[in-house]
Amino acid sequence: MSHLNPEKLSVEFRGGITPTSPFFPRHYTLTHSDSTAELFVTIARSFAWDKINPLRDEVMGKWIKCNNSFAFHAFVQVDGPDAQISATVRDEIFRRELPLALKAIRYADHTFFAIHPSLDNFPIIIDFVSSDPRFRRRENWGTFKDYTS
Repeated sequence: MSHLNPEKLSVEFRGGITPTSPFFPRHYTLTHSDSTAELFVTIARSFAWDKINPLRDEVMGKWIKCNNSFAFHAFVQVDGPDAQISATVRDEIFRRELPLALKAIRYADHTFFAIHPSLDNFPIIIDFVSSDPRFRRRENWGTFKDYTS
């Protein structure tokens, strides 16, 4: 599992979202810089579409109600914007980097998790979005307790 360097993590709260409230809606958009290895997490009432780059290599997640409980539901776009990088390669990269992304999201909102410690125990569901059925799937990725640093 990759190591999170908090010095390379930038967090932005938008649109009335603070480190402590509200619970709903609470959306997370994680992007990164390949050249600097910096991670950027935006926490807002909706996804930060203005932060999305043409490569579509972001992780987008939100808290949802699920069977009288809660879950963290995230999405990754396995299909690339063109044929330069295959879905196979993108799938491998997402699988390798998702633990770091989940650690970064958890760390970025650590105050919220401290106020709501039960969030560490709710499931993380990842949708791998693809037009290719080999890569289109929904998976359980544990809980945020698995991604605390």
